[in-house]
Amino acid sequence: MIESQPITPTPERLSDVEAPLVVLSDAAAEKLRELTVAEQDPRVGLRVYVYSGGCSGFRYGMMLEDQPTNEDLTVESKGIKVYVDRNSTQYLSGSEIDYLDTLMGAGFTVNNPNAVSGCGCGSSFRTAESAGSPGGCSH
Repeated sequence: MIESQPITPTPERLSDVEAPLVVLSDAAAEKLRELTVAEQDPRVGLRVYVYSGGCSGFRYGMMLEDQPTNEDLTVESKGIKVYVDRNSTQYLSGSEIDYLDTLMGAGFTVNNPNAVSGCGCGSSFRTAESAGSPGGCSH
């Protein structure tokens, strides 16, 4: 598991859309290839989702997933499958998933054009349309 938590394939594909739902940076795609190099199943991809929580109202979750569910939208970015559930699409539209490796730590991050503010710990965000339900800032 890469970050937080949440089966039958027939995912809807997004291919002829002007702006992709999400894209991966080169660094994120490279790190995901490293993490999945031993996987034999071509359906393995990155699940990205948004859930209520954090001090700003919403949090991101990511994990490696064996296959999409019937409720997922599947996007392919830089050869990597990204699975997003329908409820999360409104919060993630146009986002870039990046991977940073610095002296302060390493991990995946979401550059989200829909986020109007975030918390000091960088783990949660708020959109203009929905403030979410702020909570404690625990990791």
